Amino acid sequence: MTGVRVNRTQRGPGRPRQERVTGAVLSAVLDLVAEQGVGAVTMDAVAARAGVSKPAIYRRWPGKHDLFIAAAETRIGVLSVPDLGDFRAELRAVLDARVEVYRLPGTARLLAGMIVAAEEGGEVREAYQRYVARIMSETRKILERGIVRGDVRADVDVQAGATLVAAPLVFRLMIEQQLPDDRFAADLADMISRAVGAA
Repeated sequence: MTGVRVNRTQRGPGRPRQERVTGAVLSAVLDLVAEQGVGAVTMDAVAARAGVSKPAIYRRWPGKHDLFIAAAETRIGVLSVPDLGDFRAELRAVLDARVEVYRLPGTARLLAGMIVAAEEGGEVREAYQRYVARIMSETRKILERGIVRGDVRADVDVQAGATLVAAPLVFRLMIEQQLPDDRFAADLADMISRAVGAA
């Protein structure tokens, strides 16, 4: 993961007390999910676990889904991969970073909760779609960079390619009920590179 940065939810300037409240609340959400599942995440439970008032939570996140997405983004955030001059190396950096996070306790429950919540439709669904677009942005970027550089085929559909990168990890974790590991990441990097790589 050398050189890979995870950009957590960006926060504006504020007093240290405000930062502590924000951190405590988001950590409380992730802890509740890991220990009891998504159903345990209520505003009352989060406030009690974080040691803050419900109004303090609502001032930052108007609804439960806003809070849940903010917490998810602290766990599965936007990556930043430097130009390594090679698509496979950059792809492997993305996969390694995601494997590390997907192996953490509670990540499978977190993903399951997001999948279910995204089916609610309306503004909630749109909020989750925006979150997914953000966390997949770096994969799209390295595919586009590879096309410009010439080590990814010019006819590759970037969105489809990004889905090809993300889907196997989620399937391994959620459906096959296995933790992805370094070998899995290496195999995926090889297979995807052969699938989209320029001759």
